[in-house]
Amino acid sequence: MYPHFKAGLMSRKILLLLLTVVTVILFNNEGKSQDPEFSQFYANPLYLNPALAGANICPRVVLNYRNQWPGLAKSFVTYNASYDQYIDKIFGGVGVLVNVDNAGNGILRTTQASLMYAYNLQASKNLYFNLAVQGTFYQKALNWDLLQFGDQIDPQQGFVLPTSETPPDNTSIMFPDFSAGMVFGWKGILHGGVAVHHLTQPDMAFYSQNENKLPMKITGHMGVNISLEGSSQGFSEDEEPTFYLAPNVLYQQQGDFHQLNAGIYVIRLPIIVGGWFRHNFENADALIILVGLSHNNLKIGYSYDITLSKLKSNTGGAHEVSIAWQFPCIEKRRKIRAIKCPSF
Repeated sequence: MYPHFKAGLMSRKILLLLLTVVTVILFNNEGKSQDPEFSQFYANPLYLNPALAGANICPRVVLNYRNQWPGLAKSFVTYNASYDQYIDKIFGGVGVLVNVDNAGNGILRTTQASLMYAYNLQASKNLYFNLAVQGTFYQKALNWDLLQFGDQIDPQQGFVLPTSETPPDNTSIMFPDFSAGMVFGWKGILHGGVAVHHLTQPDMAFYSQNENKLPMKITGHMGVNISLEGSSQGFSEDEEPTFYLAPNVLYQQQGDFHQLNAGIYVIRLPIIVGGWFRHNFENADALIILVGLSHNNLKIGYSYDITLSKLKSNTGGAHEVSIAWQFPCIEKRRKIRAIKCPSF
């Protein structure tokens, strides 16, 4: 995250940006942290909304990798793994989620482990709801020895001077967190949901005299599946059409940060392609392109974020890969309908 000082305007801009990020996180009482985000949000369902636990009925394993802004020396790399399934005896789905976010090649590392339960409710013949709660354990670790500050720069030799910055009281903090969510599905055609993460807004400050609340995050998502196979084939309970469109919209708000994603998937199984526009209200953020493969129980997706903001010449965009494997159902299950969200 902090390369050795080099002359030149590009290096100075990158260095200033990264120093600003660390200063806000560590020293500013008003600094507000934000969650990592995934462009393939439906390919990371439990991270998007805990109510999607068990939404596919059968057991499912999902792995995700995101490398954001690789042009800034791999500034933000995030790994994610989850497992979920529906269980008849408890009338709902359960899920386990582990997420690791690595900022600055080990300078700031955030690990979260979550358990969630989503109760399944059939409101009518074709309308289903999942209502979920989630408990999370967080650990944030700071490697102070890897940090470099502006007062350490020697004009001739780079980062060789001692810093006057005071080390934090704690370089590792742990805390619990709680979230909730709701999703619905109608006839396999319409789906949507709302999730509220960080209900307790835990304090993440490394300095005891500071306060750094993790702001509540509110997520809303909705989409529709439009079959292109004619009126004789639709979204039945037992078989998904092989050719359809899936326009979707996602809204997220966390603290003063607002974001709107809008786009469409074109599904011609086994191939899935998609395009998204992500806007942060203050400025256009990124254009996202996606290609995926869905064959039998395996789903693999790759997406690339084309940065549209003023940082576009420096960041290198973002690469994201997702892999999902859905196991066959072993137990005989009561008659319920899977909530058919897109794969990616």
